[in-house]
This record gives sequence, C-alpha cells and structure tokens, in this order.
Amino acid sequence: MISEIISVENSSSSSNKYENKYYQRFAPFLRFTHLLIVISFLSLAVTGMIIKFSDVSVFQTLSDFLGGYQVTGFIHRVGAIITFIYFALHLHFLFRKRRETSAKYLFTGENSMMFNKRDFTEFIATMKWFFGKGPRPDYGRWTYWEKFDYFAVFWGVAVIGFSGLILWFPEIFTYIGIPGWFINIATIIHSDEALLAVGFIFTVHFFNTHFRPDKFPIDITIFTGSMPVEELKYDRPRQYKALMESGELDDRLVPPPSPFLVKIAKIFGFTALFIGLSIIIMIIYSMIFLYK
Repeated sequence: MISEIISVENSSSSSNKYENKYYQRFAPFLRFTHLLIVISFLSLAVTGMIIKFSDVSVFQTLSDFLGGYQVTGFIHRVGAIITFIYFALHLHFLFRKRRETSAKYLFTGENSMMFNKRDFTEFIATMKWFFGKGPRPDYGRWTYWEKFDYFAVFWGVAVIGFSGLILWFPEIFTYIGIPGWFINIATIIHSDEALLAVGFIFTVHFFNTHFRPDKFPIDITIFTGSMPVEELKYDRPRQYKALMESGELDDRLVPPPSPFLVKIAKIFGFTALFIGLSIIIMIIYSMIFLYK
C-alpha cells in the first residue's frame, strides 16, 4: 500500500515537472523541407487542376484570376523545381543520417519510417477505436498514416515528377530514345496520378493531421517544431514512455514557441487548409459538370 502511494506521488511530481514544458518534435531542417513541400504542392495542385479541368468555368475563372494560362504554367514549373529541390535535400539528409547510425536501426529501429508489423496491428486497433470497440492505440514516434504520407512523396516525385519532366522536355526525351507515343502515356499518368495525390492530401491527410477530434481545427506542430509534453504523453504514449525511461526527454525540451510564431503558423496553416478544401470542392463540381 505504501509503495502504491509513493508511486502515485512520484507520478504526480513527474507530471508537474513537465507542466508547461515543450518537446521538440521536429528539427528546423524538417520544418523547412515540409514548408517547401506545402508551398510546392499547393502551387502544383492549383495550377495542375486548372490545366486538367481547363474546360470547366470555375477553373477558367481561377486561371484568369491568377493571370491566365501562361502565368499558371510558369507557376506550375516553379513548383516542380521546388519539388526536386526539397527531394534532393531530403536524400542528402538520409545519407547523412545513414552515416550517423546503423542501417539496421534506420530500417527497423523504433523510430524508423519503414512499415512493420506494429503498424498493421495499430491500424486494426485504430479502426476499432474509431467505432468504440477498443482503446486508443499507444502510438510511437511515427504512426502508420504518417509513414504512408512519407512514402507517398517518394512515389509522387518518381511517377508524377518523371512524367512531368517528359512533358516539360519532350524533345530531349524523344531524342534519347523514348518513342513519341509514350508522351501521350506520360500525359495520362501525370494527370491522373496528380488528381489522386490532390484528392488524398486534401482529404485523408487533412483529416489525419488536422481534423481528428483531438487536433481539430489545426495542428501547428510541424510549423512551430514543438508540442507540450502533456500533449506528447497523450498523442505518442509509447514514445513518451521510451523518452522517460532513457532519460532523453529533458534533453529535448525547448522554450515555448513565441506568440508571433504561433500566429504566423496558424495563418499559414489555415490558408493552406482553405486552399486545399476549396480545390476539392472545385474538383467535385468539375467532375459533376463533366459527367452529368
């Protein structure tokens, strides 16, 4: 009985110790690359859908608002350049990370971005939790949906990026041996894969990141880089437990984000959400218009 009381007191003092303390979840470099991703993806999504649905009035009006199809085409290419820049930066980050740790830990460690058996069990547990059939899973550093989002970027750059390059420089690619008919295939791949990516990011990703009941209406952690320790304890209980057991939590504490940074993060985040949801509504309208 006495041991239980001591345990409760220790737990309470530990909780009080981290009250109003912040944990650094994202390093500055990761926040910077994510900022590039948001800027490039929004640019590509808006201008790409203008091109895909160029015969629909709502996107024609949006094109006129931005300055016409020449301007939207230029913005689209700038967005593509930013995409290749952040992808190259991230590859460099991975190679540097590989030199700092073992390949086994990078691919199978607790904080690895690779899928594992636990992701499958957490997916099943999450579905049960959604329908009130089980408790909330003890998520760790990365969840299964974050890993999916992560690899979706690799897929997008590979498929959408490469097909986009073919459409951007058709003369060069046909000169080096790609048959002319493949340009038509690249057009279909680029257009349909882009529509799939836009639909997924502005619905599923938005829900998982921002519209979940415990995050609604927005999660600005990726922009500020930090989150309250109490939020970490609830949102990532397995990671919190590991940090407490290893004693690493204290080393990752940072000052609270400044009110100015929080304000800027919210303005930028809500703007991105508004643009994304608006594009989804315009796409639905266009699909109805085209197939009515």
